[in-house]
Amino acid sequence: MPDGNSIINLGHLSKPADTLIKKISEAIEGTCKPWQIKRIAKAESEAEQIKALSKVKTATLEQRALRRFMLEETKRQCNIENITAKSISRLNATAKPEKIENDWITNFFDKCRLVSDQQMQDIWSKILAGEANSPGRFSKRTVNFMESLDKQDAQLFTKLCAFNWIIGNIQPIIYDSNEEIYKKNGITFSTLKHLDAIGLISFENLTGYRRQGLQRKIIAIYKNIPFILTFPKENHNEISIGKVLLTSIGEELADICTPETIDGFDNYIIKKWKESGIEVTK
Repeated sequence: MPDGNSIINLGHLSKPADTLIKKISEAIEGTCKPWQIKRIAKAESEAEQIKALSKVKTATLEQRALRRFMLEETKRQCNIENITAKSISRLNATAKPEKIENDWITNFFDKCRLVSDQQMQDIWSKILAGEANSPGRFSKRTVNFMESLDKQDAQLFTKLCAFNWIIGNIQPIIYDSNEEIYKKNGITFSTLKHLDAIGLISFENLTGYRRQGLQRKIIAIYKNIPFILTFPKENHNEISIGKVLLTSIGEELADICTPETIDGFDNYIIKKWKESGIEVTK
């Protein structure tokens, strides 16, 4: 049962949300239930009771260490609760949180409990909700990667995702990082090299990448607008998709990024495609 210190009111939760809370409790029983946070005052009070019961005369240094421990644990618990609470509003009615593996949940909260930045908590909450909505969607590898991802790198990756098209899967289209449309939106040779170095993308500046073996007509989507690409041949067509590919981790994280789209970028790319002999229509 929830106590009076909870930031999550279980009485007003949907069934998927209630199931997620119970699933988290099952996975991390007795360590960090997201509705049993011990506030600083309560934690300090309990610490004093423990000292009194044990009749141990605690030295000043030990008292400070105990206080620091309780403060740190309270902050971590707050982080866990905040991320859990943020995830609830992102659950679908068809979510299946009961199918999330316990080991995945345990690992998830072990990695995110030190995250106090609100924007980073938002990302973690999207991962938790995404896993509940579609169990198996996020690998442990991606969760472990997130532990080392700082806010600046997350912001940079979000900028890259503003150039994402959907061509079967998510594909950032970066033809020439020296062109103004990329530079003015934070994407340069050095930032791409950095994203490559930390494992979010594969950057091939010399030869780039091509999609091959395509049928005569395919769909490409930007800003939720579908475009029909018609190639000259009936089959065995190909298209340049630029110099960047997402890694498996990058693909999973790109799926939850919600960047602002770039004005005029669709026209820029369509012009490039038309110059290569591809007909583009809506």
